[in-house]
Amino acid sequence: MTPSQEARERTAEQIEAARKLFAGPCDFVAGAGSLESLIPIALPEVAFAGRSNVGKSSLVNALTGRRTLARTSSSPGHTRQINFFDLGGRLFLVDLPGYGFAQVSRSMKETWQDLASAYLRGRPTLKRVCLLIDARHGVKDSDRETMKNLDAAAVSYQVVLTKADHLKAAAIPKAVAAAEAVARKHGAAHPKVLPTSSQTGFGIAELRAEIADVATR
Repeated sequence: MTPSQEARERTAEQIEAARKLFAGPCDFVAGAGSLESLIPIALPEVAFAGRSNVGKSSLVNALTGRRTLARTSSSPGHTRQINFFDLGGRLFLVDLPGYGFAQVSRSMKETWQDLASAYLRGRPTLKRVCLLIDARHGVKDSDRETMKNLDAAAVSYQVVLTKADHLKAAAIPKAVAAAEAVARKHGAAHPKVLPTSSQTGFGIAELRAEIADVATR
C-alpha cells in the first residue's frame, strides 16, 4: 500500500489533526545516559529505534517540521543517549541510540543496548516503537534480533522504511511487501509497514497520523 492509498483510508480530519499536533511546540526535555536518569513517567511515549545511521534523528526532525530539533550526523552512533522531546504536552517522542555498526567500543555498545532494553521493558506509557529500516537494504540480521527482543518484551512496534527517495517508485511497494512479510512472523509487530523519506516528505503525513492515533487513544 502506498502512502497515497493509506491517506485515502484516513479521514481528512485525522490527517489535519496530526499535522496540527506535529506543527505545535516540540521541545527537547532531557537526554538519559543511564536508567536512573530517565525522566519520570508522565505522557504517552512513541520511541524510534533502528540501526546506526538509519535516519532516526532526521525522521524526528521531518515529523516536527524542524531541521535541528534532533541532532543528525553522517557518522554512525551519533545518538548516544535516550533523548526525550515533548510534543505539545501531548506525548513524548523518544530517540533511542542506534544499534549495529556504530564505531564505538564493545563496552559502550553493551551499555547502550542494556539502557535501551531496560527502557523498553520498563515504560508502561510506551505506546509504540517505530522500528526504522533503510528501504535500500531491507531487514538485516540486527533488525531481526531487535524484533525478537521487542516480541519478548511485548512492546508493540511498527516497521517504518526510511530513505525511500533513494528507490525508484516501482521498487517501493516491493520493499514494503518484503518488510511486511517479515513483520507477519512477529507477534508484537504491526502488520502495516510505512515507507518514508525525510528529504522529500514522502509518507510523513501518514506516519504523523499513525503516531497521533496510537498515542492519543
